[in-house]
Formats: sequence, structure tokens, C-alpha cells
Amino acid sequence: MEATAFLKGIGLGGSLIVAIGSQNAYLLRQALKREFVMTCIAICIICDVVLIGAGVAGMGQMIMEAPSLLFWIKIAGAGFLFWYGLRAARSAINPSAMEEDKNTTAPDRKTVIAAMLAFSLLNPHVYLDTVVLLGSIGGQQPGDGRLYFALGAMLASILWFSSLGLGAQYLRPIFSRPSAWRILDGIIAVVMWSLAVSLFL
Repeated sequence: MEATAFLKGIGLGGSLIVAIGSQNAYLLRQALKREFVMTCIAICIICDVVLIGAGVAGMGQMIMEAPSLLFWIKIAGAGFLFWYGLRAARSAINPSAMEEDKNTTAPDRKTVIAAMLAFSLLNPHVYLDTVVLLGSIGGQQPGDGRLYFALGAMLASILWFSSLGLGAQYLRPIFSRPSAWRILDGIIAVVMWSLAVSLFL
């Protein structure tokens, strides 16, 4: 029974985490630029582990019972996603913007940490997926199944973010061409704006 719950956690957790989102997009971009990659990976994993644990422990039900809290989280998240989408679109549409980015000083660790935390925690989809959905399913597991389900989902998070962050180096030859960066930034802009709009649909 514990093994079944563990595998359920890996399967469901992995299917939710792998989906393209703001958190994954920012981590990929930082990994390709080789800027504080391990820091970003650690933040993604820690945030997911904490939220999954909180969801299975019952926080998901509390969020569902506080719609006003979720509303303001959506407002903040949508604003942040729209702003970052504008930045990505600017780089994708205007090649000179990419040259300006190359000439500017790389962001420091505090800036990257703040951005990674924002992408991890200001997106309400994170709470709906990891806390509410995973939490409600994990909470239904009998006995120690709740613990094993949570551990499985956490393992899926650890494996995915580590693979995405460390595996991006193999894509660097592709991104040696400016056109590849423009395409990536265009995709990121669409993802950010789509997430921002979907928060209110």
C-alpha cells in the first residue's frame, strides 16, 4: 500500500511539475545563462517540498475556505507574470534589446533569489496544483499512505528541477545562436501572459 501511494505521488507530482510554467521557464533561462543555477534549483525544490507537505497536512482546505486570500494572490501573480512577459517579448521582438542585456551587468544573487521566489510563490497555479490538488489526493491516502504519497511527489520535484537546471548545459550549442534566444524569449512571453490571463478564467 505504501509503495502504491509512493508511485501515485511520483506520477501525479511529476505530471504537474513538468508542465511548462513560469517557474520552469525562469529556471531554464538562468541555467542556459549559467547564473546562480544551483541557487535556483534549490529554491524550486525547497518551495515545492514545503508546499506539498503543507498541502498533504491540510493547508489546501484552508486556502479553499479563504477565497479573498486567493484573489489577492492572483492579482499579485498576474501583475508579476505580465511584467516579466513584457520583458521577454521585448527581447524577442527587438534584437537591440538583446544586445543591451549583454552589455548590462548580470543580476546579483539577491536579485535572482527574489525573482525565483516570486516565480515559485506568486503564481496561484502553484497553490492550486501542489497544495490543493496534491494535498487533497494525498490526504485521502489511508494510514501512512499520506506520508509516502508526499515523499513521492517531493522526489518527482527534486528529480525534475535538478534535471532541468543541470541538463540545460546540453542545449547551450543551440542557444549560441541569437535566433534561438529570440524564440525562447517569445515562448516565455506567451507562457507568462497565458498564465496571467488564465488566473481569471
